[in-house]
Amino acid sequence: MVLADYEQRSLAHVAGLPEQLDAPGLWRGVAYRVGSHRLASGFDEVVEIMPLPLVSHVPGSLPWMLGVANVRGTLLPVVDLKQFLEGERTVLHESQRVLVVRQPGGDVAVTIDELYGQRSFVDGQGIELDAVSEGRYAYFIDRAYRINDQDWGVFSLDRLARTPEFRQAAA
Repeated sequence: MVLADYEQRSLAHVAGLPEQLDAPGLWRGVAYRVGSHRLASGFDEVVEIMPLPLVSHVPGSLPWMLGVANVRGTLLPVVDLKQFLEGERTVLHESQRVLVVRQPGGDVAVTIDELYGQRSFVDGQGIELDAVSEGRYAYFIDRAYRINDQDWGVFSLDRLARTPEFRQAAA
């Protein structure tokens, strides 16, 4: 009977439910900066966060395609996200981080300028998209939030990975 009671209580538990009851409209994600844009993406879109691996250039690729890296025996394309979105190359540095993103046909790493870690937003902090979505960013930002006078855009890495232009890195 004791085991049956444990089983019933275990099956009744839904991961994350108490959190959702305490804070309806809560959204959490990985926060980072690309250029002057503060962005966040869902945890379900980021496979891994890692230091910039050693990259080998791929001849004939577009300028925003930095090359490929051997990560644990798997070739991983590495993309300069800022250059893809803004046309301006990221200044790479020693503590450079990349977000590994799942895409059809294999993962891809995108450079970010700064990693902020986990951020939480609630519906009451929502603002108009105009504040954060300009130029090419507009297509990838779903919603926006303001916390402490800082604007954050929720950037869809999934939409980025499915964009035909992003998937075609050959010049």
